[in-house]
Order: sequence, then C-alpha cells, then structure tokens
Amino acid sequence: MAFFDNAVTSEQVVSAFAPQVKGRVFVITGAGQPSIGSSIAVELAKASPSHILIASRTAENVYPVLSAIREEDTSVKATFVPVDLSDHDSVLRAAQEILAATRSQIDVLINSAGNMALKEYTVDKQGIEMQMSVNHVGHFLLTNLLKPALLAGAANPYGARVINITSVGYQISPVRYGDVSFSSGKAYDMWAGYGQAKTAQILFSYGLTDRLKHRGVVAFACHPGSNLDTKLGSHLVMDDYSGIMPVTQRNTGQDFVFTVGDEPRFKTYEQIGATPLIAALDPGLATRAPAYLQNGQIMQPTAQHALYNAIEVEKCWKLSEKLVGQSFMY
Repeated sequence: MAFFDNAVTSEQVVSAFAPQVKGRVFVITGAGQPSIGSSIAVELAKASPSHILIASRTAENVYPVLSAIREEDTSVKATFVPVDLSDHDSVLRAAQEILAATRSQIDVLINSAGNMALKEYTVDKQGIEMQMSVNHVGHFLLTNLLKPALLAGAANPYGARVINITSVGYQISPVRYGDVSFSSGKAYDMWAGYGQAKTAQILFSYGLTDRLKHRGVVAFACHPGSNLDTKLGSHLVMDDYSGIMPVTQRNTGQDFVFTVGDEPRFKTYEQIGATPLIAALDPGLATRAPAYLQNGQIMQPTAQHALYNAIEVEKCWKLSEKLVGQSFMY
C-alpha cells in the first residue's frame, strides 16, 4: 500500500495510480455537482479511463460533471444513467441500463450517493427508513445486480473493486436488527438513522468481499472526511450536531470520537475524493480487503459493532436481502 500524507489531493492520487485508471471502466453513484462523486469523476478523467458512468437521481446536476469530464479528455466516454436508489424498480431499471452501457464490464464501482441526518422520519417507496434506504439498501441491491459486470472486470490484471462511501458516523449506532425502521418512526432519531446506515455499508463491504474475493472482486468502506462544499449537510445548522454525542452514548455506551485517525477532519474539495480513490486504485490494497479506510489509510473502526465479525456480517447481509426482497446466491 502506498503512503500518502493527510493533505493528499485527489489529483495526486490519480497521478500516482494513472496505470490503474487508463482504459478502465468506472461507475459512480450520486456524482452530481458538487459532491464527492463529482470530484472523483473529474479527477479520474485526467488519467484516460475508457468510460465513466454516473448513476444519479438529478440529471441537471450531472450534466456539468459530464461536460467537465469531456473537457479533460474528449476520448473518455461519459454516460449518465438515471436512478433513484430509494425506489427498487428504478434500481432494477438502472442496473439493466448500466450493464448495457458498460457492455457488462465494470472495473470499479464507487457507491457515493447518500443523505445525512434527515430531520423528519421518512420512508422510501418500499417502506424502508430513508437514510438506510439511500445510503445502504439501494446500493446493496444495485451492486448485487451489477455482479456479472464486476466479475468480468475482475478478469483484468488489477481485479475489480467496490468502494462504499461510509462515515465516522458509523460510531453512532449499530444496525438495529430488531427495529430497523424505528418502530415506524416512533423511536426515530436522525443521527441514529445515519449511524445505522453507515455501519451497514461497512458490514456490506465485508460481506461482499467474503463472497467474491476468490473471484477477483474486493470491497472497501471509506470515510472521505468532512467537507463544506458538498450539499450533504446543507439542511443542518451547527446546533444539530450537538445531538451526536448523547445519541452515541445511548446507543453504544461509548463516546463519539471526532478526530481519531481523521486529522485534519475537514478536507478541501480537492482532497475529499482522495481516500476513496486510494481504495479504488492502489494495487497493494487488494490482498488486504475487506478493510475500512480513513484519512488515506487502512485502520480499524473504533466501534466494536463495525469491526469484522462473521456473524454480524451475515446478519446484515440477510437483513439487506429481506429489505430488497431478493436473495443473491454466490
């Protein structure tokens, strides 16, 4: 694994791993402008990938990103596929479009779309709490539907990778197996909802690697850092963040730790994609999967519920299958 300091930019990572970008196919969810996904997409375009496909909900936010990709390199194929991750019918349609557009070969899938700390209890079309739906369940379904293309990508020398964007917010809550929907909203807390979803993304990374590593597909979960340029927390004010500490204590009996392994905590827009790009491109990481990355390095999650545990990994996988109404055989 290459070493980068805590100020590394996305551009520096792509430059360091340019051979791992050239000629390859990247699929990124939620890469509307401005976002972590859009910063990743534009930087990747500088190293001559063959195709960058963005799957996102809002077309007008994606078109500037596609234009920026083409400005970097007109030879890079840039494609938009509409998808609403909270609508499983939309995910099914999008998966078929993605398979067709990529000719069923994907080298790197970056699950970047997400939401955070929704103040009002909201459910998706299927009745799933909306943070769990968009951050985890929709990605779980999409990734499994794209498995044939990932397996085709695994035939290349670098294998194939799935990068799940998580957050240090995983500390706030384990997966609530007994009450994933917060008693139909009666027990809802916006930060617990966020923490549950981000923990699920980590456990999903472990479970997917367990199933596909022997076939050349590995997954990593990444905390990219905090950034004020993206719109993820635009609906929040500083007082809203004061709820994190007591909710974490109530859910886990532990203190929420803002800074361990995450200094500096805030990243610039030029830095925010660096850790996911390291996970996606560093050839030395493949043998260390599954893993959680923070501030450009592999580290152990600080909360027990996000550490690798085969029983918990399987519980999360089975819950996810139940929520999407499908079983995926490997």
